[in-house]
Amino acid sequence: MLKSFIWISYLEAISFLLLLFIAMPLKYFFNMPEYVRSVGMAHGILFILYIIGAYVMYEKLNWKVKDMLVVMFCAILPFGPFYAHKKYIKPYTS
Repeated sequence: MLKSFIWISYLEAISFLLLLFIAMPLKYFFNMPEYVRSVGMAHGILFILYIIGAYVMYEKLNWKVKDMLVVMFCAILPFGPFYAHKKYIKPYTS
């Protein structure tokens, strides 16, 4: 389960960065909204899986509620899941 959450975490972070730095500029500067639809849908699904995964990790790894909330909050920040991985997930992967 931990490996699945790590993969979801990375994919969610990458999809968010693609949405912010590639799809959105294409939509607003080059009138190409189709990329926002496809990348946005993928990101939305990954975001939901990330939030569910964070709750599952909270239960499995005996996190404090504060830790779970920080990991969930990281999902709305660019590069946030990378921080969450380094601080909250990596200690359990050794």
